[in-house]
Amino acid sequence: MTVSFSSRWAAFSKGLNDFYAGPYRKTFGVARRDEDDHFMLVVLAESLGVPDPAAYYTAELLPAVYEDFHDWHQRSGIPRSPLDHISCC
Repeated sequence: MTVSFSSRWAAFSKGLNDFYAGPYRKTFGVARRDEDDHFMLVVLAESLGVPDPAAYYTAELLPAVYEDFHDWHQRSGIPRSPLDHISCC
């Protein structure tokens, strides 16, 4: 039984990814979480009282961040929801 070139190449590529990115996986995860937190802050800036020149565009993104809002404000050190229209706690 022969194994196709594309499946061998995929396995080789996965091995290289595990070898080079494996030790930094936690660092990449923390960086991704920080990026998500900054994005959440940009989207919620107008609601939090920070003037936002792009509020018209970020208002469309509010439904996309509602499900992660509770985790975000807990990580930010805010024990209760700072927004009146979002009641998660």
